[in-house]
Amino acid sequence: MNERNQIFLVNAPDYAAVMNETVLPELDRIREDRMISGKGGMPLLCSVFRPENPVGTVLIVHGFTENICKYSELIYSLVHHDYSVVAYDQRGHGRSGRAEGLPHPSVTHVDRFEDYVEDLEMICDAVLRSCPKPWKILAHSMGGAVTALYLEKHHDVFSSAVLCSPMISPNLGGIPAFVVKPFCFAACLFGREKQYPFFRKPYAGPEAFETSCATDPERFAWYDAVKAARVEFQNSVPSYGWIKESVAVTGKILAPGAPESISCPVLLSAADMDTAVMPEPQKAFISRVPEGKYLFVKGTRHEIFRSRNAELFPWWEEVINFLKEERT
Repeated sequence: MNERNQIFLVNAPDYAAVMNETVLPELDRIREDRMISGKGGMPLLCSVFRPENPVGTVLIVHGFTENICKYSELIYSLVHHDYSVVAYDQRGHGRSGRAEGLPHPSVTHVDRFEDYVEDLEMICDAVLRSCPKPWKILAHSMGGAVTALYLEKHHDVFSSAVLCSPMISPNLGGIPAFVVKPFCFAACLFGREKQYPFFRKPYAGPEAFETSCATDPERFAWYDAVKAARVEFQNSVPSYGWIKESVAVTGKILAPGAPESISCPVLLSAADMDTAVMPEPQKAFISRVPEGKYLFVKGTRHEIFRSRNAELFPWWEEVINFLKEERT
């Protein structure tokens, strides 16, 4: 860790060594794990990281097929900026509960997208309420969709929000939504809602950096090794049910009056080379948020937080400055 690195991200030639020997052990010393009951009694692993003199709390909502561990570097930085951090594994992810009857451990399924939102509500009620204010939220991809829906429903909880490559609309690979919707609906109708599509393959070992959502090979390699060693982190393919629900989320987020109802400032970061989500719905959403700010991050793929230092550090500094802005 470079002492001149004032944003407390890893700035060293051996990224993995710093993560494994410095970042993770330090986080483990201040980490408190709890199992929270989510919607329908689904167990959700929630972790709280507390610095000595917190100035507020940041709640992290991860993306599709992710987990708390993947955000260790950002959590480390936030703690060193004196924020308490609350992070949880969403249902079907990490060490939280999964739906019964899945054909493979790497399948990610949800019955209703609203289950994610109601889980977030329960995390806020059970954990966030005991954490120091002001409360802020940082969400990525699918977590960005969950957070957008939450903010449209709850107007007095968070003082600011950061959405990183939010899934306002998933990228369907050029296939129109009006084709995907009936196809997935039919699969669910015939009892295949928990099956994965024939064109997707379950996790089968280390992944390829070239086709990943990261642009920094060191950050990619570190987490890829973590994922390969832990079965609970290997969910990687969506079920037909998950696809059906994710396609429907765009209309809910962009419903008339919905983005306009968000009362807190929102910073939306869009990745330059994003192939996981669509850019235009992001712009449509943030342009309608009363205190919305759009930040286009050049030279990055979907996971901006796993970019090279040259792109990551300036972006994260903007995020930190946005979180630190005092608002009444």
